[in-house]
Amino acid sequence: MARIKIDMPEHYTFTTDLPIRISDINYGGHLSNDAVLSMIHEARVQFLANYHYNELDVEGAGIIMTDSAIVYKSEGFYGDNVQISVTVGDFNKYGCDIFYLLSNKKTAVEVAHAKTGIVFFDYDQRKVITVPEGFRAKMEKET
Repeated sequence: MARIKIDMPEHYTFTTDLPIRISDINYGGHLSNDAVLSMIHEARVQFLANYHYNELDVEGAGIIMTDSAIVYKSEGFYGDNVQISVTVGDFNKYGCDIFYLLSNKKTAVEVAHAKTGIVFFDYDQRKVITVPEGFRAKMEKET
């Protein structure tokens, strides 16, 4: 079976730290896969807030996550602090990808690589719309 590979960017525009909580641990005693998805969701919300956006208002447009991919690199354990570095890339007409590099804050060991695809959405009209130019310009300037 072919494995997923995410070509991670070299530069990130935002970083946040999140602790691994006891509820993030699975029966194997390490960070669970669903917790990683929750952590990148939190990182995305903080990333957007850093630019004075939220998931319902990015230059007047909402966003919808269309896909996600996670590649696990090492274990994470209860009490570890995870540094999540975030950036955007791979713009297309309707959206882009958001990349997340998760690392153990203390040891710098990579825990996971992740990517979510987003499209911009008009919630009033219930349809996909083009990427707001202000968002694209701001993100391309940062990267």
